[in-house]
Amino acid sequence: MEPLKGLILSGGAGTRLRPITHTSAKQLVPVANKPVLFYGIEALVDAGIEEIGIIIAPETGDEIREAAGDGSDFGASITYIVQDEPAGLAHAVLTAEAFIAGSPFVMYLGDNLLADGLRGLVATFREDEPDALILLTPVDDPSSYGVAELDGEKVVRLIEKPKDPPTNLALVGVYLFAQPIFDAARSLEPSWRGELEITEAIDSLIDDGLKVQSEVVSGWWKDTGQLADMLEANRLVLEEIEPRLDGDTDDSRIEGRVIVEPGAKVIRSVVRGPAVIGAGAHIEDAYVGPYTSIGDSVRICRSEIEHSIVLAGSVVEDLGTRMEASLLGREVKLTRSDGMPKTLRMLVGDKSEIEII
Repeated sequence: MEPLKGLILSGGAGTRLRPITHTSAKQLVPVANKPVLFYGIEALVDAGIEEIGIIIAPETGDEIREAAGDGSDFGASITYIVQDEPAGLAHAVLTAEAFIAGSPFVMYLGDNLLADGLRGLVATFREDEPDALILLTPVDDPSSYGVAELDGEKVVRLIEKPKDPPTNLALVGVYLFAQPIFDAARSLEPSWRGELEITEAIDSLIDDGLKVQSEVVSGWWKDTGQLADMLEANRLVLEEIEPRLDGDTDDSRIEGRVIVEPGAKVIRSVVRGPAVIGAGAHIEDAYVGPYTSIGDSVRICRSEIEHSIVLAGSVVEDLGTRMEASLLGREVKLTRSDGMPKTLRMLVGDKSEIEII
């Protein structure tokens, strides 16, 4: 089999992570201080795939180009492919046909995270040479997903959000394809959502008697499209970190697995891992609890925070209450004054969510 190419889909609007995604592509929101997209690129490179196409939308494409560059930082070569409209995963496949140029390829949704990477999947695909290999994971609510009906490892059909699911095995956002997927995608009519559905394209392969194989994911998998999933992915990635103290920790307690990046200052504070403190951050008279990622140049003073993600340049001061299970965007300022009367004064962007408890 000739070398595989990689195709990362990074064009979605990220409506479920607003307001963060009003100003930033959802694939660039960081997990453990690294953009979600970078985990996908690294997983492809780790599996021996160095020629990578990234599907981008006109609105967020420039930001993604700037973040990932030409791929040389990852040991890859990246080509950017503009998808003019969000017309479905099978439409994205057709948009990339010139880039794929006859190669087999891995399609990876750019806001997904896989614990165990892609190496085993790519090895299976090379060995068995199916026309498609899909990745499945057991879920509690299969009626919310695309679900596979199986005969052994062979896929009999895929059903989108079934009312009466035949299995609890949902499609994960990673697919490996040979060339027949292009003709299958071309044969589709838009679904009720106005999209060319990849599940229908794979069903078309099955109907034509082609070989569609499945593998159940080992380890965890996360689609980081919602806040709870983002925080859970952050927790899972932080579980794996190796402690490293490259910044200054002055009169502070650092407990458990903690990374303090260069230029960060932790003063009279407690940091309880797993946690990561970004470069140039300033933590003073504060508590940073487990499963927290503090971005670069963040300032946290006289406040408590845990199980949260705080993006670069934000300030949290004098909260007077613990902040948890939260995601703060870039350059957010969150403070509480000591004056009376005790009122809330806020400047809040479009479609924000604030819960005061």
